[in-house]
Amino acid sequence: MKVTVDLDQCEANGICVGIAPDVFDLDDEDILHITAAEVPADQEDDVRTAVAQCPKAALKLV
Repeated sequence: MKVTVDLDQCEANGICVGIAPDVFDLDDEDILHITAAEVPADQEDDVRTAVAQCPKAALKLV
């Protein structure tokens, strides 16, 4: 599983970072980065939750 972010939609509010900090990271300029090319199996549930909780629907599973 992979996750992508639409940076035009992302508000960098950090909900995803709070849910799955091993997969998502906000830098000093509040730009979201996905730190794993493939979502680790043990993080899949958290990533699905982060995608579902994104207030701007900026995250997508691919």
